[in-house]
Amino acid sequence: MLELRNVSKIVGAERHIADVNLTLRRGSLNVLLGPTLSGKTSLMRLMAGLDRPTSGSVWFDDEEVTQVPPQQRRVAMVHQQFINYPTMTVFENIASPLRIAGVARDEILRRVHEAATLLKLEPYLDRLPLSLSGGQQQRTALARAIVKNADLVLLDEPLANLDYKLREELRAEIPRLFSAGGAIFVYATTEPSEALLLGGNVATLSEGRVTQFGPTLDVFRHPSDLLTARIFSDPPLNTVMLHKRGDALFFGDLVRLALPRPLARAPDGPYLAGFHAHHLYLQPPSPGAVPIRATVRLAEITGSESYLHLEAGENRWVMLTPGIHRFDPGTGADVYLDGRHILIFDGDGRAFAGQRLAA
Repeated sequence: MLELRNVSKIVGAERHIADVNLTLRRGSLNVLLGPTLSGKTSLMRLMAGLDRPTSGSVWFDDEEVTQVPPQQRRVAMVHQQFINYPTMTVFENIASPLRIAGVARDEILRRVHEAATLLKLEPYLDRLPLSLSGGQQQRTALARAIVKNADLVLLDEPLANLDYKLREELRAEIPRLFSAGGAIFVYATTEPSEALLLGGNVATLSEGRVTQFGPTLDVFRHPSDLLTARIFSDPPLNTVMLHKRGDALFFGDLVRLALPRPLARAPDGPYLAGFHAHHLYLQPPSPGAVPIRATVRLAEITGSESYLHLEAGENRWVMLTPGIHRFDPGTGADVYLDGRHILIFDGDGRAFAGQRLAA
């Protein structure tokens, strides 16, 4: 079990990590989700022992390891910008941590070929890294992490340089391989869709702070605040100001939505609603969905889906809808909003307890 207790990291006048408390259990998959510069890499470096916290402590299996150097920990870390030994073959790069650890020759052969098979590197084992593509070099760095059988595996956006097909395969295979040995697996990404595909647990980060930690689908469906909901939304979360009057919410004076149960006792007044791009519809998804008149400013067709950039009054929204939908800029359209698929936030950005945003 890895524990970070009130960990902060200050570099110069900048606070990179602020008062983080996390407990990660053996055999678990944990995703760090946040935009660039949110603190994901800084947090991983503290977990690995590459950096020491300015305050707080790091514990592993009930033993404090804050001052223990990474060489004395069973840690494997792979960066987006891969690092390989340029004068060693792919085989020797993968085998290097095993040779340092004094592993027997036959065991080295077995582990290296097992990792090379998984990562489709067997044809390249005798080559030097500089003769490989960027994706093949990244796979070499991943294979070196796999063979270590580490207690803590840290992958910092490791699949960004791989082609789509291999990326999809590895998302399924890598967590299974590491968790099978009881390792703690930590994976950093900027992409909400990747976090959802990986599953496990997620810690959402913003400006060095963990805004929420828990099972990935629970955090996505039930964010504790507006900031977490925004971190976990791509395209950006759509928002709109609604007014509660009695037993209903109103958009403008004419559009009436059923009141979510958690707001039943809330005082009348303005509230901010948030919803994802795929929770706007061109056809009503349920009897309770309400039409809102909007103007299409841009239609982006990706093949099987269309992104529609909309204006509704002073609001700017993005809709993601299945199929090909062509709209000339400036075209009017009725879009449908379902009250079951919105989250309501108070003036401080806190979500009302009991709400669940559907996937």
